[in-house]
Amino acid sequence: MFKPLVGVHYFLENPLKIKLRLLSPLILASLISFPAQTLMARTFRSADVHSKDFPTNMAVMHMGEELSAATGGKDSIKVFGDSSLGSEKDTIEQVKIGALDMVRVSSAAFNGIVPESSIPSLPFLFRDINHLRSTMYGAQGEKVLAGFEKAGFIGLALYESGARSLYAKKPIKSIADTKGLKIRVIPSDLMVGLVSAMGASPTPMPFAEVYTGLKTGLLDAAENNYPSYDEAKHFESAPFYSETMHVMTPEVLVFSKKIWDTLTPQEQTAIRAAAKASVPYYVKLWEAKEIASKDAVIKGGAKIIPASEIDRKGFIAAEKPVWDKFANTPELKALVQEIVNAK
Repeated sequence: MFKPLVGVHYFLENPLKIKLRLLSPLILASLISFPAQTLMARTFRSADVHSKDFPTNMAVMHMGEELSAATGGKDSIKVFGDSSLGSEKDTIEQVKIGALDMVRVSSAAFNGIVPESSIPSLPFLFRDINHLRSTMYGAQGEKVLAGFEKAGFIGLALYESGARSLYAKKPIKSIADTKGLKIRVIPSDLMVGLVSAMGASPTPMPFAEVYTGLKTGLLDAAENNYPSYDEAKHFESAPFYSETMHVMTPEVLVFSKKIWDTLTPQEQTAIRAAAKASVPYYVKLWEAKEIASKDAVIKGGAKIIPASEIDRKGFIAAEKPVWDKFANTPELKALVQEIVNAK
C-alpha cells in the first residue's frame, strides 16, 4: 500500500551514489528496520452504509480530527458513506484482508465470526439505555472489543444505536402478530434466530435493499431504530412502528489488524485515543437524531405503537432459547451475567 523509504535497494541499484560498503553498520541497520510509515502522512479510509451526516459517520470524522490534532496533521481519516464501498459484508471482508483500513457496522454483522459480539445483541438483555451505557462503555464493552482481534480486526469503539423495534404494514403488539411475517434481518445467525423465535420468517438482506423489499412486498416487515427507519424512508411502505425494543445492538468501529500491525505503538495509541474521544461526541448526536427522526416519521405518516401497548413479557418468553444458543461457553455466560448484574 505504501512506497518504501529510499534505502538499501536505492544504493544497490545506484552505484554512482554512496556505496553500500561505506555505510556504518548502525546506519545500515536503521535503513533496514526504520518503519517507512512513521515519516509518511496517512489517510485511513473508513466505510459506512449510512449517509455522511448520519451520527456514525460524523463520529468517525470527529475521530479523524482528533487523530490529526494528536499527530500534528500526519494522520487523518476519510469517511466513505452511503454504501459507496459496498455492503456491510463487503466492507468487513475488505478490512479483513487489509484492502480497507476501517469500517463502522452493526456489531451483529460480526456474530458469526466474533462470539463476543453476539452478547450485546441478545434480546431484552439491557434494561434501558443507562444499563447499556454503564456496561458497553465500561469493562464489559472492552471485553467485547477485545474479542475482535483473534478474528483479524481491532475493536476500537462501540456506539449505542438505540432500541431496535419492528415496523410493518400492520400493527404488531404481541408475538401472535409476527407469525408468518417475512421480516428483514441483518445477515446474522443470532438475528435470524431472534426473528425465528417470534414465529416469523427471517429474511437476511443488506440495508440498502430493504426499501425496495418493503415496497415490492418481498418483505412484510423489518426491524431497526428510529434514525434508520427515517433515513431510509421505510415508513413509506411499512407505516406501523411497534416499539418492541427487542434488542439494543450497538454499532462497532473496527480497524484492519493487517494494517494495524504495520503501525507504530505511538500511532496505535493515538488511534485508540481518538476513537474513545469520538464516543461522547457521538452520543450527543445520536440522542438528538433519535428525537428528530421520531418526529420526522410521524410527520411522514408513520403510526407509532408505544411500548406500553406491547406484550413485552410474551416476547421475552419466546426469546429465552436465543440466550441459551448464543451464550454457549463459560466465558460468554460469565459476560452475560456481568452485564445482567451491572447497576
